[in-house]
Amino acid sequence: MESFDLQRYLARIERRNVSRVTENALRALHAGHLSAIPFENLDVRLGRRISLDLGDLQDKMVRRRRGGYCFEQNTLFLAALAAVGFRVEGLEARVRPPGATAPLPRTHMVLSVEAEERAWLADVGFGGDGPLFPIPMDGETSHQSLARFEVAREESGVRVLRTDLGGPWRELYSFTLEPAYPVDFEMANHYTSTHPESPFVNRLTVQSTTAGRRLALRGRILTEYRPDGEETRELSDEEVVRLLRDELTLEIGREEVLRALVSPPTEPGDPRGVSPS
Repeated sequence: MESFDLQRYLARIERRNVSRVTENALRALHAGHLSAIPFENLDVRLGRRISLDLGDLQDKMVRRRRGGYCFEQNTLFLAALAAVGFRVEGLEARVRPPGATAPLPRTHMVLSVEAEERAWLADVGFGGDGPLFPIPMDGETSHQSLARFEVAREESGVRVLRTDLGGPWRELYSFTLEPAYPVDFEMANHYTSTHPESPFVNRLTVQSTTAGRRLALRGRILTEYRPDGEETRELSDEEVVRLLRDELTLEIGREEVLRALVSPPTEPGDPRGVSPS
């Protein structure tokens, strides 16, 4: 963690005074990260290598004010939590999309964090469906803006993150508490960022989570979730550019956004096992 610039990271997420290892500090860091650093796969769509090197992640998401997807987001957040002083470990998760009937690959990264003698699930990399705040690992329901979350435990010992967005509970992903190594995430990262059947390769995805609003852009289709309901509409190319640059404050050129919107030469494949939907 010697190479991690904590003060610059805290300035990026507008949480300059967080320095204590407490539940409140963990919540503040989690929500601040999500509010400031959007989920996005622009570099995947532009054919660029996705690096999980900590220096590269700081340069991209902190200094150049870009976003990233799950492996980038949670690798950066793990480093930030460790720099503050939290005990934190990276875990692999299997996404559970609606209709899946068999175990799927471990293509998502989450974090296990200790704060005030309690274990928490932290995840700033699941996009618009993910939690705004950390979730207790002991099964207690967490009531958050626009949704409820809980970590259920199956008979096998596998944990499952579930959510309720105003309807029935649904499962998001499963995981165990076995720590994963950077090489494990490198393997999954390579698949999700290069495989022709990965939806990240086949479709632009940009998402944002704040206290009273969730945005999910998939291609040119934007869905906005608010306390009074949800709205879905199709954006023009120029509206996508304005959304990313002006509203989500991603520092990326217009031509890069337009290139990321163009369909790749491969046909969209089976998106099972890759987050988010």
